[in-house]
Amino acid sequence: MALSAPQPALLVLADGSVYRGWSFGAPGTTIGEVVFNTGMTGYQEVLTDPSYCGQIVTFTYPELGNTGVNPEDDESARPQVRGAIARNICPRPSNWRSTQSLSDYLKQHNIPGIYGIDTRALTRKLRSAGAMNGAISTEILDPTELLEQVQNAPSMAGLNLVQEVTTSTIYEWSDPTDSVWEFSPTAQNDESGSNLLTVVALDFGIKRNILRRLASYGCRVLVVPADTPPDEIMKYNPDGIFLSNGPGDPAAVTEGIATTKALLTSQKPIFGICMGHQILGLSLGAETFKLKFGHRGLNQPAGLKQRIEITSQNHGFAIAPESLPDADVEITHLNLNDRTVAGLRHKSLPLFSVQYHPEASPGPHDADYLFENFVQAMRAAKTNGDRPTAVATEATS
Repeated sequence: MALSAPQPALLVLADGSVYRGWSFGAPGTTIGEVVFNTGMTGYQEVLTDPSYCGQIVTFTYPELGNTGVNPEDDESARPQVRGAIARNICPRPSNWRSTQSLSDYLKQHNIPGIYGIDTRALTRKLRSAGAMNGAISTEILDPTELLEQVQNAPSMAGLNLVQEVTTSTIYEWSDPTDSVWEFSPTAQNDESGSNLLTVVALDFGIKRNILRRLASYGCRVLVVPADTPPDEIMKYNPDGIFLSNGPGDPAAVTEGIATTKALLTSQKPIFGICMGHQILGLSLGAETFKLKFGHRGLNQPAGLKQRIEITSQNHGFAIAPESLPDADVEITHLNLNDRTVAGLRHKSLPLFSVQYHPEASPGPHDADYLFENFVQAMRAAKTNGDRPTAVATEATS
């Protein structure tokens, strides 16, 4: 990025709001749902999280790019966002792990960005009016012309983006969290493979650090495409089934809902995160709705009774609590900012899910115990001969 001659860029929202700034990353035009993330760290994990597919992310932290990027922090093979918005950009990173500047990284992957705008004002706009479509362009600098393109773009509500991010082939994951970064004394990866649990993960847009945490707790993970039929999944005789995070409207992922509903009859332990939480709820008969501006950040409080967890969240939809079948399902966690459903479990079957990201990349580690609970549920099912047992969803210490 040449600081001496920055290239003008334009951001236009669907309501006609106009923000003029400067280009970083790739030149061109991009359209997506404009959202904001309140995290102060972890911009690379955010950019590469498949749950952000279809979205242009506003970073509320005032400067981006200080630590550059490096291959170890990618949550997927490439950036998944449609675009990035920042107040300031650091063109020359200063960090011993950095291998590339943020701007060069986005340019390499053809992701446009805009900086130099008032991100506080933009965030206030999105909080008051709600997340909405928008466009960044270095080619179209006429707001009226760019607005026309924005207004022709589809709404996130009703949009199925899972097929854009799910794996095309089945693969096995066995790499745990690197020992340098391991933070949990209870994580015990079985390197010999003698006591591994087999988990089939439905990939709605899975993050690598979710896979690492499952492996760290002694799981051999088979990652399968989101449209894999339930009978194909059961051929692997899994000890448990994992439903991953992902982008778009969960109610539009009809194949995933139907597959999960069919898998309920297996009485295998099922653990869902983020979209997986919503898919599990939908398969149990619940409904989902679009949040005004969603939850995207590293400090979302979640809890219900005595314990509060500070959690990493990234979602724009939620389960409608009144639609849950009370006789079978109970709410285990609420988002304590707005009281939306943040966790649920089945009262008699080993099924549970959370709306947040317990792998916490980036974010706090308060909820890592949920991976351990999933493993305990799988081991209990094996011991009991797959007889259903409800799953604990609170930390034991």
